[in-house]
Amino acid sequence: MTDAAPGVPASQTLSRGIRVLETLADAREPLTIDEVAERLEVHRSVAYRLVRTLEQHGLIVRERSGRLTLGARMAALAAGVAHDLQAEALPELTAVANDLGMTCFLAVLDHEECVTLVSVEPRHSVAAVAQRPGTRHPVTVGAPGKAILAQLPERAWPRSLPAPVVADISEAAARGFATSHDEVLPSVHAVAVPLTLRSRPPATIAVVHVAGGTEPSIIAARLARSAEAIRDALGG
Repeated sequence: MTDAAPGVPASQTLSRGIRVLETLADAREPLTIDEVAERLEVHRSVAYRLVRTLEQHGLIVRERSGRLTLGARMAALAAGVAHDLQAEALPELTAVANDLGMTCFLAVLDHEECVTLVSVEPRHSVAAVAQRPGTRHPVTVGAPGKAILAQLPERAWPRSLPAPVVADISEAAARGFATSHDEVLPSVHAVAVPLTLRSRPPATIAVVHVAGGTEPSIIAARLARSAEAIRDALGG
């Protein structure tokens, strides 16, 4: 992986610092400086300087063991992203999660990835699937990404999509929701509906759950009501 796209001026240090944060977010567990350096493919001294700077800004914290994890300042920054959208979505996500007993989340398009912005686990469930804010995966994989692509013209899709993915997107556009299973996480099912908002990137409301008896169309209908409520609250 290069630090900057070809032909685009960029700060190598800034790019590497962002990659440190992304590495810790993707790891889902604390890492040592050596592990960070290995994943960034840089010398340990370079990783150490990056980590020290990020620590000073509260973006990274060091545990007693010396391992590194994201700091509380990251949560404050994340809360500021599309603040009004998160604020309007949270009550609806909470209602859906508790109505269906499934983890409900809002995801948005970021370049060619689907990124979870906010999520809510059901109040009473012993088998809820975790979906952390900041989780990202290719937009071509899973129901949320396909619900997002269903809102876009084909020319805006990633290039060279496999025929089955094109078929899934077309089906999602026709029926108003997308489904998937075992695509992003093994044994996990997802249902997602488009969330089209004026002057904003395409988004989706989705649930993830282990196999159950609820029909996807029933789940989608519940999601669609919340999507409409969010659109109305934000003025379309």
